[in-house]
Amino acid sequence: MKSYRKELWFNLPTRRGFVNITPQVDACLRESGIKEGLVLCSAMHITASVFINDDESGLHHDYEQWLEKLAPHEPVSQYRHNDTGEDNADAHMKRQVMGREVVVAVTNGQLDFGTWEQIFYGEFDGRRKKRVLVKIIGE
Repeated sequence: MKSYRKELWFNLPTRRGFVNITPQVDACLRESGIKEGLVLCSAMHITASVFINDDESGLHHDYEQWLEKLAPHEPVSQYRHNDTGEDNADAHMKRQVMGREVVVAVTNGQLDFGTWEQIFYGEFDGRRKKRVLVKIIGE
């Protein structure tokens, strides 16, 4: 069995945002040479997420609104975590809802997605460098 590892780096200029990382993950798969196996994509920061869904701007807007209702950023004083001087407690909660990682099957050298599925990096406390681990195992 072969193994491949790469880190993708992101630095979003805004506090929150979504980035379709499917092309980068696909490039990693081609680089790995693996034809049958699994791809793991994992956010390596506790205020960021990796998830699978549709690449549709209305849906992304809906996510933003929904997440802000679930865990509003302000007032920052509503969160005990922010008593430490942080202002990102909401980002930790948004990450918890959206998830840490995804696993995608690899079949015949392709990401084996369902209809409309794409891989996204979700940022909830941006404006600094963060990374996503891409780990591919298989033959």
